[in-house]
Amino acid sequence: MAITLPYNYIPRDYQLPFLKAMDSGCNRAVKVWHRRAGKDKTDLNFMVKRAMQRKGYYPYFFPTTAMGRKILWDGMDKSGFKFLDHIPRDLIEGKPNQTEMKLRLKNGSIIQIMGTDNIDNVGVNPVGCNFSEFSLQNKKAWDLIRPILAENGGWAVFNFTPRGKNHAYDLLKMAQANDKWFAEVLTVDDTKAISKAAIQEERDSGMSEDMVQQEFYCSFELGQEGSYYGKYMTRALQGGRICSVPFDPAVLVDTAWDLGVGDSTAIWFFQQTGGEIHLIDYYERSGEGLAHYASVLEKKKREYNLLYGNHYAPHDIEARELGTGLSRKEYASQLGLNFVTLPKISIDAGIEAVRSILPRCWFDARNCDYGTKVLENYRKRLDEKHNVYSNIPQHDWASHGADAFRYLAIAIKQYSNNSGMTSSKARELYEAYAPPAMV
Repeated sequence: MAITLPYNYIPRDYQLPFLKAMDSGCNRAVKVWHRRAGKDKTDLNFMVKRAMQRKGYYPYFFPTTAMGRKILWDGMDKSGFKFLDHIPRDLIEGKPNQTEMKLRLKNGSIIQIMGTDNIDNVGVNPVGCNFSEFSLQNKKAWDLIRPILAENGGWAVFNFTPRGKNHAYDLLKMAQANDKWFAEVLTVDDTKAISKAAIQEERDSGMSEDMVQQEFYCSFELGQEGSYYGKYMTRALQGGRICSVPFDPAVLVDTAWDLGVGDSTAIWFFQQTGGEIHLIDYYERSGEGLAHYASVLEKKKREYNLLYGNHYAPHDIEARELGTGLSRKEYASQLGLNFVTLPKISIDAGIEAVRSILPRCWFDARNCDYGTKVLENYRKRLDEKHNVYSNIPQHDWASHGADAFRYLAIAIKQYSNNSGMTSSKARELYEAYAPPAMV
């Protein structure tokens, strides 16, 4: 039986340029389309067609696994047509794997819906992939996938609506300047897919003007609505405080940690010089124990010939583990990491502490690139049912670095390092009293 692909899908006029570009040999595309423009319907149908043309693995990435299940695996369009029904049953081998959101086609290709909230999940070998709502995703996912696609000649498609000038915005600007990429921004004025009256109904029902401009007119200028620190980071960029921030050998280096348990650990490296806070480095990794991070600090110590001041960690570092009977703080001490335990305060108070110090912060543009993106994207959880932001932070790829920065702010409030202790004085004391080796 002959089956025509795409199946049960007729592209709208404004969706054709993307499809024609990819059919003409383009392997990279960035689509900034307004809300309800049919981004995922178009991309899924494109993926199914390619999966039947070339046997391989095709992941469809969302910011979270739960979002992927809600939007694509279980989702349907406004007419009630299920997205997965664009994949003809006669092309599917066996039953779809409901748990892993994976299905195998009869030519051997695999299509899987997954989230980049667990960065370890994306270490696969795709020949084609889609990043849906990339502006909300962990940018490291693309860094892991891109060398694989470059080697096997695979393709990648990114779709999103703006969330301020973050990593997705950077990707768009790069694509617009690169003739090997397809890049497109479509607002409701371009597509006419949503009427002015319908947009006004959204306003009347409570959607803010910031959200209207962002979702329907693809505005990057208003920043990410719901962002805790977006406007502060914009001011830092405009004020030239995201730049080259050299390490000062005359000042001790402090660190602030968010210690993950089965999750990412994030570390900010900073120096206090007068009234300024210099963020000289940022490190984040998942799936590693404390010994790994101790070795990272030791390596940086040798590279820069620096001395550490204090290592700050949240209160839960003192919780004892059942297996060893030791707290993580005690275990860290055995590795040469002597932590200062921070007091437990509310998340709201910690966020206010961050806001109070951000105007004094200078970020090294190269070493802290990922860290600055983290702070730009740390945001409130969106209640999609009522289209309002809650007062609870969204737990995603930006959480760990933002939490570590919150601990940094608490540390500065509680234990200011402006006491005049320089690294030269510390070295003098070090040589005089020969304390145990510092890490």
